[in-house]
Amino acid sequence: MRIARRALAAVIVAAVVASAGFNAASALEQKPVLSVEVAEKAAMACDKHARAKGWKMNIAVLDDGGGLLYFRRDPASFRGSVDISINKAWTATQFGFPTRLFGESIVKAADGIQYTPRLIIFPGGLPIKAGEVLIGGIGVSGATGDQDEECAKVGLDAVKEMLK
Repeated sequence: MRIARRALAAVIVAAVVASAGFNAASALEQKPVLSVEVAEKAAMACDKHARAKGWKMNIAVLDDGGGLLYFRRDPASFRGSVDISINKAWTATQFGFPTRLFGESIVKAADGIQYTPRLIIFPGGLPIKAGEVLIGGIGVSGATGDQDEECAKVGLDAVKEMLK
């Protein structure tokens, strides 16, 4: 009888522990993650557009934490634009809106923010969203700011169906 009670108690304890672990795991928030395939497709579309226009670009795609996920560089692009493209993507990733917005609006409202390390305040960096969820950023540098942003938009347009 004691053995049966102990066995039953052990089964009950195991069931409670297992269900508690399951509930904790299922309570974790789920979110989309930017894949290398999506990052590559966006960068390749951007690169194709740039080459057709004669622009020599550096293209960076970062994940939602600001880590470099994919990078593409035209060998004839400005080497100094490598870091600029990465930082454009970083700015868009960390704040969730286009880098153009910093130069057009935010600096006027918060003068001095432009001196924040890595922050880029001119066009060429765009957030990447799956629905309303920020999953990364794309940054392009090598032409004018408007051309950089145009290229980044082409990259995002190429993957919009993959981000639904």
